[in-house]
Amino acid sequence: MRTRFLAVLALVALLVVAVAGCGQSGPQSGGEKKVPVVGVTQIVRHPALDLDYQGFVDQMAKEGFVDGETVKIIFKDAQGDPNLAKTIADQFVADKVDAILSITTPSSQAAAQAAKGTGIPVVFIAVSDAVGAGLIKEIGKPTGTNITGVYSADPVEQQMDLIEEVVPNVKRLGLIYNAGEDNSVSNANRIKAYVKNKNWQVIEATVTGTSDVQAAAQSLVGRVDAVFVPQDNTVIAALEALLQVCRTNKIPFFCGDTESVKRGAIGTVGNDEYDCGAQGAEIMARILRGEDPGTIVPQEIRKRVLLINKKAADAIGLEIPKSVLERADEVIE
Repeated sequence: MRTRFLAVLALVALLVVAVAGCGQSGPQSGGEKKVPVVGVTQIVRHPALDLDYQGFVDQMAKEGFVDGETVKIIFKDAQGDPNLAKTIADQFVADKVDAILSITTPSSQAAAQAAKGTGIPVVFIAVSDAVGAGLIKEIGKPTGTNITGVYSADPVEQQMDLIEEVVPNVKRLGLIYNAGEDNSVSNANRIKAYVKNKNWQVIEATVTGTSDVQAAAQSLVGRVDAVFVPQDNTVIAALEALLQVCRTNKIPFFCGDTESVKRGAIGTVGNDEYDCGAQGAEIMARILRGEDPGTIVPQEIRKRVLLINKKAADAIGLEIPKSVLERADEVIE
């Protein structure tokens, strides 16, 4: 009887040890492994910027950071309001996210300011002039700070040459942008400097919000031979109003981003926004694996494309030269 009792006691002891061992196995002892949290701030929703974000999420998954599984990605849209962008960035910092992805110049400036001195890494993308925006001090060197990312200086020289090739008689160029967006001001200044050699007159129509876009476009009717919009988040968010004015008055409209060509602009030499997002994800993955953002040299966007909307050109009676169509990466018929 005593022997049977001791045997049962020994069995119970073994079970206790086994259960305890199960509770202590693996690197997550004491609780589940912490999943990193990445806050994403985007100044406004429109197709080009949404592609940046999608490219980021997809590449993060390829890097092993799957949203909802091995990383938590929190997306916030500032609805075109710089004050809201600041609030979003401040909240991410207050919540102590592990890193911030900032899409566009205004959102990146807000994130950089909010995260200053906190050690929270900020990776920027879709920023035309990172130096002019105050995000980095110089090109080609590590920042030594918590900020790095992908800058995408728009190829405005190639964009202006494309306009000249497609509309050879252009002498007056309408330029619509938000003078409150640093990236747009930078591009506008570069455009004005470049077309001086072409003897073009630049007629500007600036806006402060999306509700101003239609009136700005209407103000250029009869005064310009073509209209150009750089990668301006405010104008692109109200693109349909601009397209309608240009179609009705048969004004060739060109843009700085590829997604606007798909929506009705004539063409552009533009950044591949999806790949820009993927490029940002590669940097973010390095940081989440433990690399210091201050040692990662900010990168220039690596892929650009020539996109032509022949259907839009045909609608206003504009013939696209064969040479342009042949070298285009994509032609919308």
